[in-house]
Amino acid sequence: MDEREFLAGEFEKHRVHLRAVAYRMLGSLAEADDAVQESWFRLSRSDADAIENLGGWLTTVVGRVCLDMLRSRTARREDPLEERLPDPVIGPASGADPEHEALLADSVGLALLVVLQSLTPAERLAFVLHDTFAVPFEDIAPIIGRSPAAARQLASRARRRVRGSAPVPDRDPARQREIVEAFQAAAQYGDFEALVAVLDPDVVLRADVGGPTGLTEVHGAEAVAGRALMFRHGGGESRPARINGTAGVVGILDGRAKSVLSFTIVNGRIAAIDIFADPARLADLDLTALG
Repeated sequence: MDEREFLAGEFEKHRVHLRAVAYRMLGSLAEADDAVQESWFRLSRSDADAIENLGGWLTTVVGRVCLDMLRSRTARREDPLEERLPDPVIGPASGADPEHEALLADSVGLALLVVLQSLTPAERLAFVLHDTFAVPFEDIAPIIGRSPAAARQLASRARRRVRGSAPVPDRDPARQREIVEAFQAAAQYGDFEALVAVLDPDVVLRADVGGPTGLTEVHGAEAVAGRALMFRHGGGESRPARINGTAGVVGILDGRAKSVLSFTIVNGRIAAIDIFADPARLADLDLTALG
């Protein structure tokens, strides 16, 4: 085995971790893969013998790559990605999909990713690297060109935004599924009162249908219940799934996904519903975990 083959083997040991970092930073699975690939290119052009902690080095490199991608995205004002839902990560309802679990590692629901999109690139990097992956502020500071104290402040600011806007979901998968099924049954039978009963009074529904419409939001239990009744006759079948680690549903029509619904359940009620229905992006989703 030559040196490059050895280095490639060592890199592969970190690929899943790097993809998890990039996904949280970018909210796009394709862009996350691009960022991971770029980190390999940078490693292959570096003096690997001088790297003492390869995992830590790669984490900061992929963070830097993602920061550049976010800044480029922000600079292109015509780019609609910031007005879209992040790519959902779909796993079986049982939750027994190792790749799905490895990518998510901890709870990173769509509701959280939507909040992360509202942060500045530097805030997002400081929060993701420190709060999720325990990277020291001393290592984050050079990436963003700030002092460690400034990096700490950025992460603190992001943390306050996340805590104020992204509800912490209930953890019991069985209870999550029970509530989602109650919501589906109420919608199917047109039971408006039953729908309102399973929704948090301040529930938010976000729908990304693609095209010029982009991301739309509906707020409040009665408004969301009314919207659910409008779409109950859409046709096709619904398959239970785990979407970003929480109970969800994938709508299937003619063998293809037509929608992905993710539910954030807090204190026994649905606090957020994220509907991913962009035909162009749906075509790129990996549904093999659903069987």
